[in-house]
Amino acid sequence: MKIRAAVLDQMQLPPPYAQTRPVSVETIELGEPGPGEVLVRITAAGLCHSDLSIINGDRPRAMPMVLGHEAAGIVEACGPGGSDLGRGDAVALVFVPSCGHCLPCQEGRPALCEPGAAANGAGTLVGGHRLLSRPDGQVLNHQVGVSCFAEYAVVNRGSLVKVAPDLSPEVAAIFGCAVLTGVGAALNSAAIRLGQTVAIVGLGGVGLSALLGALAAGARDVVAVDVLPEKLELALALGATRAFRADDPDIVARLRSAIPGGVDIAIEAASAVPALELAWKLTRRGGTTVTCSLPNPAHHLQVPVVQMTAEERTLKGSYLGSAVPGRDIPHYIDLYQAGRLPVDRLITHRLALDEINAGFDRLAAGEAVRQVVLF
Repeated sequence: MKIRAAVLDQMQLPPPYAQTRPVSVETIELGEPGPGEVLVRITAAGLCHSDLSIINGDRPRAMPMVLGHEAAGIVEACGPGGSDLGRGDAVALVFVPSCGHCLPCQEGRPALCEPGAAANGAGTLVGGHRLLSRPDGQVLNHQVGVSCFAEYAVVNRGSLVKVAPDLSPEVAAIFGCAVLTGVGAALNSAAIRLGQTVAIVGLGGVGLSALLGALAAGARDVVAVDVLPEKLELALALGATRAFRADDPDIVARLRSAIPGGVDIAIEAASAVPALELAWKLTRRGGTTVTCSLPNPAHHLQVPVVQMTAEERTLKGSYLGSAVPGRDIPHYIDLYQAGRLPVDRLITHRLALDEINAGFDRLAAGEAVRQVVLF
């Protein structure tokens, strides 16, 4: 079938993207769903820093590629063999297409699915094939099995979570990445307990979701850290108890004056090594530092090993919020509908697909939290 989609041919074109236009919106071909696959009509798709990281070259991927990995949609058809999903079901799309059979999946860690990771790295669906192409026959790669900056997408069943039909598409979309990653980092990876102190370094969609997760978990002191005053103001409006500028040279001393010894848990969501270094410095002896960001793979962190031992410090990664999407997304939606997880306040811009390059300019400049393309 013919669909309109956003295609990236070349990474590292310079901003402003509204002028250089690295992403082209064009009519392409989408193949039919095979066994275990589902055709979804996309209703909303969020712009995420992970998309920007492909555009600017921080996350090298196979080109050309149809972009987009955070979305909501409606099931249109299922491949041969049927599915537990039916036409008309509302779904959120998840960017790790868990197979359900590899060791991480069997251990209850589908974010680490091995076939899913291999397919995502290769730009294919889980079966190793591609269903996207230009009219001239040029094959296009899939972004992490989703490629949702498009009118329709074919995805693996393991990439879909059924959601309530009355949930706003723009809100449902951000549960598949920003909310799942950020809230999951707080509740699953960091396992924040009632009364703990927490710092969130980096207040994009993921970081602010982590902040909301920390509040929902009952943290008594939630510290927001960023370089942009408007994001600190939003964090305070969402319930943060303190806010610090990340570029304040005295931030560590100021935080440790307010919270003696540092925070129990620091979560970094800025996709920058200096931000992770800062999160480490803000964490107390015996505390835990969690990173849920994806910086350039060439960037490395150095920490004193003796500090990890002598202070019993923990440094850990969190991918997709260490989530089980089919369990966690419905739970987080329940929290949202109960007013305990107001993630709709993270949506700052709504745009058409043709405005996507300008949207990435806003994202790169830090002028947006979550922007959603509406179809």
